[in-house]
Amino acid sequence: MYAQLVDTGTKRLKTREEMSPEERDFQDKIDAETKIEAKNWMPDGYRKTLIRQISQHAHSEIVGMLPEGNWVTRAPTLKRKLQLMAKIQDEAGHGLYLYSAMETLGADRDEEIQKLHDGKAKYSSIFNYPTLNWADMGAVGWLVDGAAIVNQVVLQRTSYGPYSRAMVRICKEESFHQRQGFQILLDMMREGTQAQKDMVQDAINRLWWPALMMFGPHDDESPNSQQSMVWKIKRKSNDELRQMFIDQTIPQLEFLGCTVPDPDLKWNEETGHYDFGTIDWKEFYDVLKGDGPCNRERISTRRKAIDEGTWVREAAVAYAAKQKQRAAA
Repeated sequence: MYAQLVDTGTKRLKTREEMSPEERDFQDKIDAETKIEAKNWMPDGYRKTLIRQISQHAHSEIVGMLPEGNWVTRAPTLKRKLQLMAKIQDEAGHGLYLYSAMETLGADRDEEIQKLHDGKAKYSSIFNYPTLNWADMGAVGWLVDGAAIVNQVVLQRTSYGPYSRAMVRICKEESFHQRQGFQILLDMMREGTQAQKDMVQDAINRLWWPALMMFGPHDDESPNSQQSMVWKIKRKSNDELRQMFIDQTIPQLEFLGCTVPDPDLKWNEETGHYDFGTIDWKEFYDVLKGDGPCNRERISTRRKAIDEGTWVREAAVAYAAKQKQRAAA
């Protein structure tokens, strides 16, 4: 998931009797699948939860450009360079859609970005892992964007209208990214040398568990999820989404001719799902707290980009002012 551990600010769910008349009307709209729009009344907790989730999602899209940007100059062919640049441009667009959706809730984009740079706002833990070889570009597209799609397809039905509509285009583009990533790995497995095939397996070994962590902690350790489910910001639980991802990914993995670093993974005839091993949640929480392999590098790069791009923003503002002055003359 591109947003993890989003705090709803609630300790327990309110009963209908404990709700105010406005809260009951709001929940009735939610239950009737009526989209909530920016000008509709909404509880403060709903607004704050959405701002946290959408901003975290937007930050993840923007930070997610960094590990891929490292490979633009080293992509093996001109075609691969162009594809990678197009993908990075798509991710920037996703961030802009999401920041715009967040602003409809009254949030300030500059303030939210400053929180990211100050270490007060989170982004997806997966982007704190390094991309060490070209196969990582395939694995990021296939596994990371694949995990994002599983989560984001259901977000197209999230209860807040601007967020829901933003997800429609994002899902279409992420789906393309997932297929592009799989194709990179498939080409390396079918046409590559043994060293390149080993590179694919190594990338999968390193990114498999972090990809499963993207869905967040187990449902019984995710107290905020219950309120988000009642408000229909989330439509499926962390564990449901993780299981969906595993069930649909393993057949693709077998088609590649690769394995995952999980000796406990096996098909369960009784449940109709794959059983899988224990996730290292200590690693997950360490990365979220800022102690992942690349946390400091990612934020440092973001700060540098903002500082060095100051003149561009100032020039754009000056140009807009000049155009306005000319139009008024």
